[in-house]
Amino acid sequence: MSAAIAAAAAGALSSQCNYIGTTSAPDAARSHLHQSFIYQPPVFLPPALSRYESQKRRDWSAFLQYLRDHKPPLVLSRCSGAHVLEFLRHLDQFGKTKVHAEGCPLFGCPQPSPACPCPLRQAWGSLDALVGRLRAAFEETGGDPETNPFGTRAVRLYLREVRDAQAKARGIVYEKKKRRKQYEEPRSDAITFRH
Repeated sequence: MSAAIAAAAAGALSSQCNYIGTTSAPDAARSHLHQSFIYQPPVFLPPALSRYESQKRRDWSAFLQYLRDHKPPLVLSRCSGAHVLEFLRHLDQFGKTKVHAEGCPLFGCPQPSPACPCPLRQAWGSLDALVGRLRAAFEETGGDPETNPFGTRAVRLYLREVRDAQAKARGIVYEKKKRRKQYEEPRSDAITFRH
């Protein structure tokens, strides 16, 4: 019985081969249909990057380009917090946030005025997010967290100064969070259970 099945399969295969090889117009159309059903192995595409990951890659590329364009060019291993501060100040020229100078009559007003000659700067929130992405990218590319130039004290202080200056220029006051006491004394009216 298996010999009969094998012979039938061979006959069907040879008739399909003869069928594909014909050249008449209807047969050519059928041949095309037959060939389109040939098994193609699946193509695995890498998953699309999230918006955060895409932005992190763009920011990292921009920082590396800044290091290459620096005079003299810098290598990442010799980059310090001072170089990060230079990069952040360099980005101010592309800012879109109006920050009033102290001598400006609009200093402390929450609504920006287009007539004001004060400079446009990078917003504090944008700089803070940028530093966070670059800090993560540095560590993902093999950088040591202990030597991460984006996490230095100087960078943190700079971001705090930018935040405070921009808040003051807009008339917004950030209050420090109050620290909790290290320990809380038990209340005298509290009920305690002893076993």
